[in-house]
Amino acid sequence: MHTPHAHRRLALIDLGTNTFHLLIVEISKMPGEKPLVLLRTKAGVRLGEGGISQGIIAPEPYARALHTLAGFKEEMELHEVTEVRATATSAMRVTKNGPELVRDIFEQTGIQVNVIPGEREAELICQGVRQAVDLGEDAQLIMDIGGGSVEFIIANEHTIFWKQSFEIGAQRLLDKFFPDPSGVFPAEAVEAEQRYLSTVLEPLIEAVRRYRPASLVGASGSFDSLADMQIGELRAESQLPPCTELALESFQTSYRHLLSGNHEQRKALPGILPMRADMLVVAAVLIDFVLGIAEITRIRTSAYALKEGLLAEMLAV
Repeated sequence: MHTPHAHRRLALIDLGTNTFHLLIVEISKMPGEKPLVLLRTKAGVRLGEGGISQGIIAPEPYARALHTLAGFKEEMELHEVTEVRATATSAMRVTKNGPELVRDIFEQTGIQVNVIPGEREAELICQGVRQAVDLGEDAQLIMDIGGGSVEFIIANEHTIFWKQSFEIGAQRLLDKFFPDPSGVFPAEAVEAEQRYLSTVLEPLIEAVRRYRPASLVGASGSFDSLADMQIGELRAESQLPPCTELALESFQTSYRHLLSGNHEQRKALPGILPMRADMLVVAAVLIDFVLGIAEITRIRTSAYALKEGLLAEMLAV
């Protein structure tokens, strides 16, 4: 006879193009009580490396993905997880061998991955951000920079006014504008990226003009890194507060440092994860561009995104 579990434990997995995230929570039997976080961890998989711009997942990242999920499965068994929700985004959405990876993950780990469209990704990100940041009544611009895609959402506490996913993530921008192996990012490359963004982000420029968002809320590893650079300390995911005020001067200083160095100098900057040293440059150019078109001076970062949105949605049922 099957004995019912004494507890309900959920594992929420977000398979991003750069980073795989795992969140394990225990749901309280008391209605209205917040879930207890048992584990919050992430692994830099860089699924898009060396292939996403050609529409494939290259062999090495493919192997890293399977290896990471085998590790996640061990953690889930250790924590006696009773339910699993796994979502995948841009890299598995657009690559020829994405479906094959979904199949291999299921065969090797039993984890069923749901590949979601960009619009759904944007909705879940907004849900997650609302758990961390008080958006209030005014429209805010939410931005999540992934490796494959970037989601923009204009929303307040209650309503999503506009949302769109663009396939211009940091790995794609890196492939397109930053092929120099020395890791120097020249002024011409910055200008080329800005010109490209002003064309590809026309729908965002229109939406910003229409809704006039009051501030920028950034959710993703790039924003976590900028928050770490602000205090000059690299923190683990579990150490991040749900919401951080990122001073505009701090962003501008970090941006200058990122642009002025080469790869090794950037890696040495306090608060930088070596894996992000180059990606952060193209991401910072993107953030600077968005601040410019939206005329925004206030930035907040959210440590919560897609997986917390998924959790909030499951708990609301």
